[in-house]
Amino acid sequence: MANLILLLGDQLSDRISALQAANPAEDRVVLAEVLSEASYVPHHPQKILLIFAAMRQFARHLQQQGWQVSYQRLDDADALGDLGQVLQRELARGHYARVIMTHCGEYRLHRQMRRWQAEWPLPVEIRPDTRFLCPLRVFRQWAVERKEWRMEYFYRLMRRRTGLLMTAEGKPVGGKWNFDADNRRAYDGKRPLPLLPATTLDEEGQRLAAMIAERFSTHFGDLQSFHWPVNRAQALHLLGTFIEQGLPGFGDYQDALSSQSPFLFHSLLSSSINIGLLDPLEVCQQAEAAYHAGQAPLNAVEGFIRQIIGWREYVRGVYWQTMPEYAESNALAAQRPLPAAYWGAPTGMACIREVVSAVRQYGYAHHIQRLMVTGNWALLLGVQPKAVCEWYLAVFVDAFEWVELPNTLGMALHGDGGLLASKPYAASGKYIQRQGDYCAGCDYQVSRVTEPDSCPFNSLYWHFLKRHQARFAEHPRMAMIYRNWQRMEAGQQQAILQRAEWLLEHIDQL
Repeated sequence: MANLILLLGDQLSDRISALQAANPAEDRVVLAEVLSEASYVPHHPQKILLIFAAMRQFARHLQQQGWQVSYQRLDDADALGDLGQVLQRELARGHYARVIMTHCGEYRLHRQMRRWQAEWPLPVEIRPDTRFLCPLRVFRQWAVERKEWRMEYFYRLMRRRTGLLMTAEGKPVGGKWNFDADNRRAYDGKRPLPLLPATTLDEEGQRLAAMIAERFSTHFGDLQSFHWPVNRAQALHLLGTFIEQGLPGFGDYQDALSSQSPFLFHSLLSSSINIGLLDPLEVCQQAEAAYHAGQAPLNAVEGFIRQIIGWREYVRGVYWQTMPEYAESNALAAQRPLPAAYWGAPTGMACIREVVSAVRQYGYAHHIQRLMVTGNWALLLGVQPKAVCEWYLAVFVDAFEWVELPNTLGMALHGDGGLLASKPYAASGKYIQRQGDYCAGCDYQVSRVTEPDSCPFNSLYWHFLKRHQARFAEHPRMAMIYRNWQRMEAGQQQAILQRAEWLLEHIDQL
């Protein structure tokens, strides 16, 4: 008997485990655009377009390879609202031995799949997602052996497992595991920025875009600047462009902020990797080859590979090791609502305005814009973690909960109490000034702390430290900061706190 194989919108790979050992002539593949997946948060229209356009192209690719494919479009007259209904309709049409799927990327959907296993009359097989370089069982074993989880040590494990940037003697190339200290320069405009490869939608893709623009018109985000790869050929072209033009400057400027470009030297490959168009190992191997060929410096290549085999694999392990309790974490008891500026409301704060404007236009921000601008702002304000996490999941084209939730709740908001990152990523406006040019176009003065036109980040930074003093004052990486606070005169401390309190009462008027 044939098998029924479900592929999700982030599983668009010939290597996906659900397809392995299947028979294209007998087995049937199901892909479905369903409203529940497109709207459980108000996804950016470019995210919806990316996934649905890529699904349609991958379905055609499978058919050209001889696979039998059942495909539901969102605008089909008989379109069903969720994946379970789509599968049950297909099961009613034929005789199948079992349903096969690959482990998904979100706990809510995984729980639904486990219910199918328990309730449906035929076997439902959930296979590991072998696109990831660290099986969940390996992460679980690594985690249970340690009192504290730290990405740096996990990253070293992954370097050894993959052999990336390792010598024949088992040592890290260049004598160090991590060259992050070399990757913090502000962009000076001297190195030419990479050209952004254009993505051309075919006629069907253009019709899909028009449908999405109409149907999801209330969702935050524009469609006009869509440029994300929707098939493997386009993704490979973007990869080649990055290796040639972006990677050489990526290391020096990966933490930079610039009003000249929202992308700088970042690869823009995360969405292509996350939905399956590119394999993470092949991406890392091409970057490694560029180093050995003398085409990119070690600090750039190591930093890029660390993002993929370090952070990407690490946050996935944390997610599946700790869910569902992790999603409810709120260690700092943050309860404020998300400011309207995150949805594009006018603000005089240039850094927030620049990043949110780019997110509206492209559905993208690089990691420092996410962590040290929008994330840092929410941390200092004390915004409720669920509200922040929902925003990140909704507005970024590369956001799936397995990668979004730990990065947002754990790294940006310290909502997990230090499980993911040992200390909060809190910073004043001086950090943003040091990393780029946003402050030059701001209504507020980054050099001031207590005045009415002072940068809001400055006083709120000290207010954050003061209200969480009991938790962090003895932290070895924060003790010096608290000593600086204690050295301030009482009047200065009071003025800082008063300015911060005023800001907290007027967040949506800044």
